Amino acid sequence: MTLKKIGILTGGGDCPGLNAVIRAVVRRAQAFSMEVVGIRNGWLGLIEGDVEPLTSFSVIGILPKGGTILGTSRTNPLRDEEGRQRLMSNFKRYGLDALIAVGGDGTLSASRELCLQGMPIVGVPKTIDNDLRGTDYTFGFDTAVSIVCDAVDRLHSTAESHHRVMVVEVMGRRVGWIATLGGLAGGADFILVPEKPYKLEDMCAVLESRRRRGRHFSIVVVAEGAFPAGEEPPEKVGEGLPSGIGYRIAEEIAKRLHVETRVTVLGHVQRGGSPTAFDRVLATRFGLRAVDFVREGRFGQMVALRGTEIVGVPIEEATAGPKYVSLEQFAEAEAFFG
Repeated sequence: MTLKKIGILTGGGDCPGLNAVIRAVVRRAQAFSMEVVGIRNGWLGLIEGDVEPLTSFSVIGILPKGGTILGTSRTNPLRDEEGRQRLMSNFKRYGLDALIAVGGDGTLSASRELCLQGMPIVGVPKTIDNDLRGTDYTFGFDTAVSIVCDAVDRLHSTAESHHRVMVVEVMGRRVGWIATLGGLAGGADFILVPEKPYKLEDMCAVLESRRRRGRHFSIVVVAEGAFPAGEEPPEKVGEGLPSGIGYRIAEEIAKRLHVETRVTVLGHVQRGGSPTAFDRVLATRFGLRAVDFVREGRFGQMVALRGTEIVGVPIEEATAGPKYVSLEQFAEAEAFFG
């Protein structure tokens, strides 16, 4: 079967690199005389029939831009039968031969189910949290880590000047990849992640020891989903609600060590702005290979980075639960907690 028209959508939270994927898909598809239809606002656009043709002119200058020119949403296309039927109908109405779905766990989980119902889909992994299985890295993650590292670097000077403990709260509802790598790159004195429930006494002992040795300031990086040992993980963190974990940690440090503390919550700053060079290249490679997968009929697969190669993995593998930071990997950061 000759494929003539591909649809592309971006779902879930925005992140740097989405436009690089869109650009690469359009350019690669045009090389094979294939049309590309952009679907606005994720799955919602396919349900409502909100689409636009994408041409070479559409993607001029978008490589360095953050966000997504197509818009995004967290709409679940399988939430009700009417929405699913409209989505399938519009897929046929616009003459689409295949769909490239760019997103994280939610978008790809929906893609998995729609593939089982006969829709030809290729997935592209997107999440700043880097928590999708099957791929070494997702684009957007490197940018987020760089933003955290830069923030920690900047906070060092004010922490040192005022002899404070600075607590930096970063994204990471289920996993601590951003906190671990961002904190390690920025030289944090302690890092708290969901994978390893924390003990306040252990953290405070490290910070106090540093002060006794003459270092009168500290930086603590905490993932929003971190929680104390003996408690259950928080349920609604990461759904637009602040976790407050940074302020709770700062309050405990101030009370136990009798030192001045300050809190910086980076929040959506981590999602915004221009992607790093690494994320631009990775997103571009994903987009190119996604079109190749469509041409090869490799539906139900997600493009993935393994080592330096872009490979395909089943979408069900990518959505089989979060990819956690292992205790062995976290130990590399813990080596600097003393």
